[in-house]
Amino acid sequence: MITYIIRRLVAAIGLLVIVSAVTFSIFYLVPRWAGATPETLATRYVGRAATEDTVKLTAERLGLYDPIAVQYWNWAKGVVVGAEYDYGAGVERCPAPCLGYSFITKQPVWPELLDRIPVTLSLAAGASVLWLALGVAIGVLSALRRGSIFDRAAMTVALAGVSLPIFFTGLISLAFFSYQLGWTVPGGTFVKITDNPIKWAQALTLPWITLAFLFSAQYARLTRAGMLETMNEDFIRTARAKGLPERTVVVQHGLRGALTPIVTIFGLDVGLLLGGAVLTEKTFSLPGLGKYAVDGIVANDLPKILGVTLVAAVFIVLANLIVDLLYAVVDPRVRAK
Repeated sequence: MITYIIRRLVAAIGLLVIVSAVTFSIFYLVPRWAGATPETLATRYVGRAATEDTVKLTAERLGLYDPIAVQYWNWAKGVVVGAEYDYGAGVERCPAPCLGYSFITKQPVWPELLDRIPVTLSLAAGASVLWLALGVAIGVLSALRRGSIFDRAAMTVALAGVSLPIFFTGLISLAFFSYQLGWTVPGGTFVKITDNPIKWAQALTLPWITLAFLFSAQYARLTRAGMLETMNEDFIRTARAKGLPERTVVVQHGLRGALTPIVTIFGLDVGLLLGGAVLTEKTFSLPGLGKYAVDGIVANDLPKILGVTLVAAVFIVLANLIVDLLYAVVDPRVRAK
């Protein structure tokens, strides 16, 4: 088991290096393909009245004339040991891990990301618990009551949840529950859990429910399909023939056999959500990674976009690593692969 974990960790680190190299190349080559020059990029760091010589000197100090491999090496080295950005007006120190220096805020990207990660983490944690519990429970009940009124109603609601986009359900929820009835806190409010746990939960209740409505619909349909297939297997009939209670047959035998694809999708969904719930955070005006990425795109602030992309990649890789480890615990045969 230890060997398996070490092998997966090494593979995850290698994958992160590849992702960072590809992402860096995309975000720094695309502007050049669009016609941007080192001088054009350097003008972001200098004032509007800067002379041509000042712009060229700034581009040279920032290493914009270096080949892409050299620029990536300097950036990767900054992630480990930090970096200094000399843009003419002064030298800015970016401590490790340095994911770049924002053109707009004149601040290192990593501290700004740290301020927003708790928002996205809080959103993902609460929503994932809700959608997993609701989706699996509804899927199991629908499978056990196949063809009943509950089954048809649940699958109809699930189909609606899958079909309706998050920005639609989010705006409708805000208009009805927050502004019309006043049951929940309006969007744009976030309180740290360490400051006030009650207000923290109140501010995120509606985003949690909105996200859970979308994802639980997918999990309900997936759980129902898995349970219908598993409950017709020979080992289920054998378990019932032994006289086991129906609850034991359903939970320990039927549901366990249907959880494998759910574990896979759950890890991927949580990883993607931790990388930034763009539509949800934008709809509810939550200052998380998703909104930070949108602001970076609108302002054409490439270091911000690159930083969010790499943090999202880390979350997704970690989520896949955890899923692989869970597979190894559930099924020892996976360790030999």
